[in-house]
Amino acid sequence: MAYRRYVATLAAAFAVIWVALAISPLDRGDWALENVLVVGFCAGLVLSWRHFRFSRLSYTLIFVFLCLHAIGAHYTYAKVPYDAWWQALAGRSFNSLWGWERNNFDRVVHFSYGLLLAYPIREVFLRVADAKGFWGYFLPLEFTLATSAMFELFEWAAAEVFGGDLGVAYLGTQGDVWDAHKDMVLAAGGAVVAMLATAAVNRWLQRDFSREWAESLRIKDPRPYGEDEIRRMLRHEAQAGGADLPPTSHPR
Repeated sequence: MAYRRYVATLAAAFAVIWVALAISPLDRGDWALENVLVVGFCAGLVLSWRHFRFSRLSYTLIFVFLCLHAIGAHYTYAKVPYDAWWQALAGRSFNSLWGWERNNFDRVVHFSYGLLLAYPIREVFLRVADAKGFWGYFLPLEFTLATSAMFELFEWAAAEVFGGDLGVAYLGTQGDVWDAHKDMVLAAGGAVVAMLATAAVNRWLQRDFSREWAESLRIKDPRPYGEDEIRRMLRHEAQAGGADLPPTSHPR
């Protein structure tokens, strides 16, 4: 399938799924809160289309994650009836298979955040920031963990602002005081799995993998920055005598 048609098909499929799950959600207020970031994210994808386009793989991973989130928003994460669905199909509780005592759909989605979105994030770092070698794997992991922490802060702020049943539904801790910490660990774990898989494929296909990795960790400039760099810049300006010359470097 042609690239544009493939992306358009994914977008149309998600639109249909999103609209279907927007009809009669379990908690309309929670559904609206859950979709604030989704609307902003999708708008960003649309607005960036002319300047930055992801690979088919990245768009597919993003599509799967957004579908999982749409399901969670429809039922509220703590009440997604996956256990009842599994029991209807298999005749026994899914939670009992793993020894779970809570609804863990939110934990699955947090893990999926790292697992499914770390690679699209890597594309951005490689193609915009020109990250190479070690940094092409570490920075997506770091960004995943940072944004996961930011989301937990967003959840806390929303719960404080709205309070009541809406705040409890959106926060979704289900009585676990370490819920935010576990969510962040799972997101980071998913990103680690994604980056290890990506590194394994690249190690297999990329002949200069080890050389690029070593080069990315090599010190490119032995000079210290900070106040020393400012001194160098001031010296350059003095030597230029006020002439309109481009600076030799930027403050680090």
